Order: sequence, then structure tokens, then C-alpha cells
Amino acid sequence: MSDVQQHTRVGRLDAAQARQLDEDGFLLLRRVVPADWIEKLRAAFEAGVVPSARWPVPRGHDWRHALLDLDPLVQRVCRLPVLLAAAHHILQQPFFLSQVEGRAPQPRGGMQLLHRDGTELEHPETLVMLAFLDPFGPENGATQLVPGSHRGGSADGAAQAVSGQAGDVLIFGSALLHGATCNHSGAPRRSLIISYAAAALQEAHGETRALRAVRMATAELFDA
Repeated sequence: MSDVQQHTRVGRLDAAQARQLDEDGFLLLRRVVPADWIEKLRAAFEAGVVPSARWPVPRGHDWRHALLDLDPLVQRVCRLPVLLAAAHHILQQPFFLSQVEGRAPQPRGGMQLLHRDGTELEHPETLVMLAFLDPFGPENGATQLVPGSHRGGSADGAAQAVSGQAGDVLIFGSALLHGATCNHSGAPRRSLIISYAAAALQEAHGETRALRAVRMATAELFDA
């Protein structure tokens, strides 16, 4: 892929979805990845798995990590219209696709403390989407979130684990408290971790792309 600058227009999020995203700080979209893509995406995940110690910066040993950002179908997932519309709704400014990789908790692994990916409560500059390639729930390491925590405050025992099917996509901004749970069952819970960022961060992200094992072009800007 070329790094020649490209500008792409995106649509608007459905009004009900936008209200839920504003209120809760996250949105779980059901079956937005076409069903006939799932097996191909799983194959791309498995083909891209790289042992934790072989990444530029070693990854957590209780996760499987897949390098797959050059896969054409993965790139199509990152550009699904509803995902781009949701990204713009959160960021409210031009943005770019910063990173995409595969991740799956190992059996009995994956537990994370509740955390935020960023500190920008009023004007977030980054967001994450998890496109699930397997059924997911509390038994196999589903992500838990604290609704409303994107406006500040602490967890206070209010975390909720999400459940769903392959093809679902979980969307949340960097200020939302979240964290994976333990994969007690050992069942696969593969997902694409898709990161978008405000256009103003392009240069800074470009300086760290080698450390993050980013190979894809990131020059394309999206805006409404």
C-alpha cells in the first residue's frame, strides 16, 4: 500500500447508536462483519501469529498476537462504513487508521486490570474497536467495561462483561475504563484490535510505527 495522502469521506452514525455511544461510552454492533469473511479472517489471524518474544517490543506471554495489517480483507474490515462513522462520532475531527493486529487470550490467560487507553475525557484523540472472530463471553476472556466512565470517575464495581458472536464489533474511546477477563474455558477468542487516531497524531504515530510493528500505509485521512 502507498503512503500517498488520500482523503475519504465517511457517513454519519445512526442517531440511536450515537446516543448510546455518547451515554455509555461504548457500542456493541452485532454481526457487522459479513459472515462469509469470518473463516478467511481466522485464517489470516493464524497465518500471522508471531511468538510474543519476536515482536519489536515483547508482548504479554498470556496472549497470542497476530501480525496481519497487510491482509486485504482485514483492511476492508477497518473500512466498514459503520465503523468509520462511529470513529468520526467519537473523534469529531479528521482521523486515520493507526494500527490493526490480532489478539487472543491464551487458556487461563488474558486477565487485565481495568484501565484507560488515554486521558482525554472531553476531546478523545484515539479509540479502539474489537472485531470478534469467535463467540465471546465471560467464560473465554470477554472484555469488561464500565458504562459512563468516559466522563470520569472510578470503576466502583460497575464493570460489565460483553457477550456476542463472531462478526460483532465493540467500539469505545480511549477514556473508557475497560479490560479483558480471564479465558477460563480455553475456547478461542480471536479478535482484530483496530486503532484509529486524530489526524494531528499522524506524525507522532509515524515515529513509533516500527516499535508497534505497523507495516501498512497510514496516510489515508477520513472525515465526514
